[in-house]
Amino acid sequence: MIPKPTSPNEVWSMDFIFDQLSFGKRVKGLTMVDVFSKINHALEFDYGLNGFRVIQILENVCDFEGSPKVITVDNGPEFICLALDKWASQKGIKLHFSRPGKPTDNAFIESFNGKVRDEFLNMNWFSNLEDLKVKAQAWSEEYNTERPHSSLNMKTPKEFLEYYDKKLTAV
Repeated sequence: MIPKPTSPNEVWSMDFIFDQLSFGKRVKGLTMVDVFSKINHALEFDYGLNGFRVIQILENVCDFEGSPKVITVDNGPEFICLALDKWASQKGIKLHFSRPGKPTDNAFIESFNGKVRDEFLNMNWFSNLEDLKVKAQAWSEEYNTERPHSSLNMKTPKEFLEYYDKKLTAV
């Protein structure tokens, strides 16, 4: 069990979510969230996402946001691959794997994926992959900057981080 994070970039959670385009082609999405701030770092869709693509997305996020101490994931092949293990080790990031068949071990990302499903995927029709990517980016931006969270004292993730940063600099 990972202790509850007390600052940003302590614990991130990642998982995959699946959907299909209007013409029936299946797509796969990588979701990535900071457990402390609730910031959605990635909502990336493609026809396929393997371990190397996961690393590429992580590199981009880490370049912009900094690196987490721990990333919680399930035991999917993209997460248990040697390439991700090597990348995390080189970055000093611990990978924490949920127990097989126990999605409650990574409950935060499962809850987030439920929001993605209910508030985004089920509410939209995607004519092609580019349409999905554009709408996913817009939804992620709205989630981070316009949607207050009760767990963040009714602040958006962005407002919460700004408040947290101000509190740190005042000390």
